[in-house]
Amino acid sequence: MEPLDTEPAGILVHKDFISPEHEATILAIFRDKLDWPDRKGRRSLHYGYTFSYKTFAIDEDVPYEPFPDWLTPLLPTSEDRAPDQVCIQHYPPGAGIPPHVDTHSAFDQLYSLSLGSPLLMQFCRGGDKTTRQVDVDLEPRTMMQMSGDARLHWTHGIRPRKTDTLPDETVRPRRDRWSITYRWLREGATCACGDEKLCDTAQRRIGVEREYRWKEKAAAAAAADNNTTKPDT
Repeated sequence: MEPLDTEPAGILVHKDFISPEHEATILAIFRDKLDWPDRKGRRSLHYGYTFSYKTFAIDEDVPYEPFPDWLTPLLPTSEDRAPDQVCIQHYPPGAGIPPHVDTHSAFDQLYSLSLGSPLLMQFCRGGDKTTRQVDVDLEPRTMMQMSGDARLHWTHGIRPRKTDTLPDETVRPRRDRWSITYRWLREGATCACGDEKLCDTAQRRIGVEREYRWKEKAAAAAAADNNTTKPDT
C-alpha cells in the first residue's frame, strides 16, 4: 500500500486491489444474493462480529457470523490475521454518513474497500469544521487503510448529496456505491492516544461520557411521554 499524497497523514491506498471483472462479480452478489434491510438510504450487513449502532463497538448479543467464501479474497492482506468485524454498506445516490471516528477503545486497525461509484469522503481535523477539512476521492476497487493521525485524530464522513464537485470544477454524478469496512478489535479495549475530543478512553479519564444518538433519542422520547401523561393542574 502507498501513502496518499495529501492530508491527513496515515492514509494508505492500494488502487485496483481487485480487477474490474472481480468487482463486477462481487457487485452482482451484492445486488442479487444478499438479504439487505428493507429501508431507504444507506444499508448495512455484518460478518464476523456485528457492529452495534448503539455502542459503536461490537454487539455481544449477536452471534458471530462466519465470513462467506466470496468475502475471503477481499480481506486486506497486510495484517497478520483476519479482521474481527466486517461491515458491507450500500450507498444509493444521495446517501451519506455523518462525520465520525471509529471508537478508539473498541477498534484498532481500520480498512475500507470502495466498489461501484466513486465519491468524495470528507476528513476533518479533530472533528472541528473550522480547523482543517480535506476531500479524499474514493475510487472504485481501492483499498484504503486509515492509520495513525487519520485513524485517531480526524473524523471522516460522506455528505448526503447526488453529485460531487471535483477540484477542476467538474460536477460528477453519484451512482450506487458499496463499501466493505474491516475492523480489528483493540487488545485491552484501551487507547493511549490521549485525544480528549475524539478518544473515548481519554474522555472517560476526565469524566466525560460519550454522547450516543440513541440515548439522546430515548431521553427526548421519555421527556415527550412525561409531558403527555402529566396530569392537568
